[in-house]
Amino acid sequence: MAQEPPAGEGSSTWGLGIGVGSKQKPYKGIGRDNEVLPLIEYENAYVHVLGPMLEVKIPSIALGDTQKLNLGLVARYAIFGGYEADDAPILNGMAERKDGVWAGAKAEWENSLGTVYGEWLFDMSRYSKGQKASLGLERTWHFGHSFMLTPRVTATWQDGKYNNYYFGVADSEATPGRQAYEAGSGVNAEIGLRAIYMIDRHHSFLMDAWGATQSSAVKDSPLVDRRAESRFVFAYVYRF
Repeated sequence: MAQEPPAGEGSSTWGLGIGVGSKQKPYKGIGRDNEVLPLIEYENAYVHVLGPMLEVKIPSIALGDTQKLNLGLVARYAIFGGYEADDAPILNGMAERKDGVWAGAKAEWENSLGTVYGEWLFDMSRYSKGQKASLGLERTWHFGHSFMLTPRVTATWQDGKYNNYYFGVADSEATPGRQAYEAGSGVNAEIGLRAIYMIDRHHSFLMDAWGATQSSAVKDSPLVDRRAESRFVFAYVYRF
């Protein structure tokens, strides 16, 4: 959601906004999960807060005139992560799976072709006790001074603990129509598109759409009947 160059040393930016988010999870018979999302953004040379994400910045490393390596430590609350037993018939009798707080490290390599990014996170809340890592590429096109379009592709690895927490079925949860299942690790292929329209330096709109195909470890779960999941966010932000 960066709308201006990152805040330099001694300066800061902050904003408030509101958005709506919608996600289609891959569980059998589950409807779309829709949420109203209040947004708070604050950034200076050392930290960046955006909604449920906190980043502690590490000084960037210049790699020549057109390349730069950005590093940071991140913590993020995983909205839309879990489920309750009454969310779908297939989940009746299942224990609740909770949204988690994830923490880890990120890196971005900015170059003339785009930005290569990577992230490693672990479940700090200890619900799943899992880990996940991602590697992706994005590029931003500017249309005038008010419109930005950023497509991206990402591969995300989820370990067996993560997949088993959200898509596994314990022996105590098994029924004649829902066999016990222990999920292993796997890699999801993801594609996304982000658009930002700036009315002026204060008012802007954001749209982000994302879709992912599931690994076989997820698709083979008796809880799942979709090969993919999707998410859409639309938001308004006022920057002071």
